[in-house]
Amino acid sequence: MNPDETLEARLERFWAEADEESETELSATLERILSEGAASPERALFERASLHDFLGQENAAIPLYRAALDSGLAPPHRTAAIIQLASSLRNVGDAASAIALLRAVDEGDPLSAAAQAFLALALYDHGASAHALSTALGALAPSLPAYQRSVSLYASALVSGADDLPQG
Repeated sequence: MNPDETLEARLERFWAEADEESETELSATLERILSEGAASPERALFERASLHDFLGQENAAIPLYRAALDSGLAPPHRTAAIIQLASSLRNVGDAASAIALLRAVDEGDPLSAAAQAFLALALYDHGASAHALSTALGALAPSLPAYQRSVSLYASALVSGADDLPQG
């Protein structure tokens, strides 16, 4: 590891190479990066949660994401933690909690479209298929080179009168 590399650069490289390492190697490498890079406690919680998530250990990741958020994890990692926590909650069968978290992501956030994608998945899992499709199309529409208006109108029409939206 290059000692002149910033924490961000080390973590970026770590995640880019994560598929090549064993679980034990990943844990040891991440802990070394976090300690040598003097990561803040909330950032360290977030990265550890992300590793558990990456390894398919959502139940271990969830309390770490919550602790990171409760400790004041700052943007841009805050929104990523919300999205990843929501995804983990959805994966363990708590789509309603995932929906509540994702609905709180501000439309102006750089990760808003990603939050909408995960919201669509959570809505679908919750049985709100019309709202799931509407959310996905609504997030996609602004990036279309043509037919933005039509797709936006279709997205709205899907949910007008739909009664499958979960409350809360």
